[in-house]
Amino acid sequence: MISGGKNYVSSAPAFSNDGKRLLVCSGSTVSVFSTATGSLVSSLEGHSAPVTALVVCPASSSLLTYCWTASVDCTIRHWDFSVPECLKTLDLRFPVFSMVVPSLLSPREETDAKKRHDVFAYVSLQNDNANAKENCPKPSCGQIRKCNLTNFHAVSSLILKETERPESLTVSPSGKFLGIKDKRKLHIWKILKVDSNSAVSKKITLHHSKTITVLTFHPMERIVAAGDVTGRILIWRGFGAKKFLHSAGLVNGRSTNDEEDKPGVRENDDAESCSTWHWHSSGVRLLSFSSDGAYLYSGGKEGVLVLWQLDTGKKKFLPRIGSPLLYFVDSPDPSLSSISCADNQIHILKMPSLEIVRSISGIKPPLSHQDICEGFCSRAAFDYTSGLVAVQTQNYGIQFYSLFANRGLYEVQVCERNHQPVDEVTVVVSLVELSVDGSIMGTVEVKLPEDGFGGLVCLKFWDLDDNKRFSVSTHIYEPHRDAHISAVAFHPTRRMAVSSSYGGDFKIWVCKEEIQQKGQMLQNSGWMCHAVGSYKNKAMRAAAFSADGSVLAVAADTVITLWDPNNNVLVAVIGETPMPITSLAFVGKSDYLLSVCHNSKPQLSVWSMSKLTASWSYKHLQIEAVSCAIDLSYFAVLALLPDCIKGKLQGDGIILLFNVTDPIAVASWSVTKAIGGGLAFLKGDPSEPSQTLLTYINGDREYIIFHPFGKEAFELSTRRQDDLVFEETGQFGYTSIYGELPKLDLKRNLASSISSTASERPWETIFSGSSHMLPPLTKLCSEFLESLLEKRTPTVE
Repeated sequence: MISGGKNYVSSAPAFSNDGKRLLVCSGSTVSVFSTATGSLVSSLEGHSAPVTALVVCPASSSLLTYCWTASVDCTIRHWDFSVPECLKTLDLRFPVFSMVVPSLLSPREETDAKKRHDVFAYVSLQNDNANAKENCPKPSCGQIRKCNLTNFHAVSSLILKETERPESLTVSPSGKFLGIKDKRKLHIWKILKVDSNSAVSKKITLHHSKTITVLTFHPMERIVAAGDVTGRILIWRGFGAKKFLHSAGLVNGRSTNDEEDKPGVRENDDAESCSTWHWHSSGVRLLSFSSDGAYLYSGGKEGVLVLWQLDTGKKKFLPRIGSPLLYFVDSPDPSLSSISCADNQIHILKMPSLEIVRSISGIKPPLSHQDICEGFCSRAAFDYTSGLVAVQTQNYGIQFYSLFANRGLYEVQVCERNHQPVDEVTVVVSLVELSVDGSIMGTVEVKLPEDGFGGLVCLKFWDLDDNKRFSVSTHIYEPHRDAHISAVAFHPTRRMAVSSSYGGDFKIWVCKEEIQQKGQMLQNSGWMCHAVGSYKNKAMRAAAFSADGSVLAVAADTVITLWDPNNNVLVAVIGETPMPITSLAFVGKSDYLLSVCHNSKPQLSVWSMSKLTASWSYKHLQIEAVSCAIDLSYFAVLALLPDCIKGKLQGDGIILLFNVTDPIAVASWSVTKAIGGGLAFLKGDPSEPSQTLLTYINGDREYIIFHPFGKEAFELSTRRQDDLVFEETGQFGYTSIYGELPKLDLKRNLASSISSTASERPWETIFSGSSHMLPPLTKLCSEFLESLLEKRTPTVE
């Protein structure tokens, strides 16, 4: 079993003491990457819920590769990440939202170095009653408390601060100050030199007129900086002069209560001055001082790292990073730093030039504007042979991510646009589709109309180049007039594709073959329209090729039309379904076709191509994704659980594995985050290429790969099929088209075969039965006409 796709930027990372490793919180694990290569070295596995905080112990002979982690699973763990091994586990009984350990940062004096001091952590407890352990007291709000990491018995009952929700803790690089943001306030504590469970730290509060988003401390001086939701940066200098240094309120022989001597300070706060800088157009998300304290780094939604000179306020920029910025972390190695971005990437920077030398690329998060362009956004596309997944990115691109290696490979820019910090969405990559062998890609981009005018649809075909990367070969603007494209499907063996549209037609596209002239191979990969088809002007919502490419199935609203793609001839029409068909797929090399309906009457149907009839179906089954095995007669569906079943299973969706000939599922697995999820059968990794694996990717783009037919698959299954009840229908013959036929009376039929009289009306039964079992028309017509004639017994005169 392989899992991946975790979020690398949920919390700030941390460098090892030698700067050669970068520790990253990734779901319930901590991933350890090499800063030299950007590759994964090891993982710290033990937490059962997302890790929220990570603290690396300072460099020493005994703590060179040690760290502390905190999680919402209510535990704090001590690790040796060089092994890796968990050395100690502390159960706090409350979910931990944030954690800092100031005593690890504060240098000990020589006289105190020989004394043994307990190590205290400050934790922000999360008010999450669902995650808190049973039979334990639960906080009524976010709370900040102490925890003795050396001699742990229980979390301290002393509450430093209660907030409406848990807030992130920030500690100064010197370990002397601790701060949190609370709406329009900053609360700052001075950490005591000799800490204990009952020791009370002094606290001051700084006020602002806007909501504060982030704060950071100067590494050496009493300076604190904060960013707000409007993009402003505030810098308080000399904070805590009254309470932390002189309780009498005198500094250097003069009063500190004189507001004229404290420019920019609000409400007579305990600070000498407050200055404001403004460059960002929206909320500040990243704020950090340089290790020498001479510069301040800031970032936000613009995707630009701003370098402020603290004394003069002058700025330098690192532009076009391509995503909103979240964290900036210095390394013990002064030549390295890291910057975390909202697109699940961590860039390693070379200092002081701020050059990006390498990147750790996680899978890109789902589009934030899916609700704006609902109905246009495409699902992930999978490459069966190489185990890649292609997902859309925020900046109008496609990321190719290796599922087996769990790392991003490269990106293709579908629409050449730089990162824009505005919320307005003007272009959407609505479809991404890969051919069976992964050598061709089709994309559809839609320029949204403005005030009902404009709008443009562009179909693009891409080919793999010599570097195994996709490059665009053909642009087709408005391929279906002004109608949107509903589906793109590729021929399994030829360079042929079909695109269907809501405008009522489909088009077959072919790629020009290579031309040989005078012993030279001239590559001409342009695509051209081969044929156009339609059926009663009905919207074409889905399309699929059979395994050998001889049949093209196109959904025309509630019916399925079957075509000869080479001659563009309509072969047959089958159906009909209660709602428009939105998805079609042929099951492997069998002669079965799947169709999926959504909306108010969802239905999964299996059609027999040899009989041109419905084989079996499930009603009221809301299908989110379908995948068919390439060489097997199996398929899997991802279904959303109805409300009546959600309480029985852990999750909101279920994966059902079917043999196409049997309506009873072979296996089932309950899953979470099923909305927006996807399924795909993949060829086994290079070590076991003969295996057929199944991968599930959820709505947050986290995925798991497993063998659906092995022992591992049945261990993953939490419920048997008996626990699930769906309405199943099975129809054959004329029933799927014309409805139920009258039941056959065997006794009556037997009597009809013995004596054929006009009064028995045999024509009522001779046409009953499956279409493939009826006698030929020549026989039926003669029997039918003969039954209309009155038979008389000849008499001899």
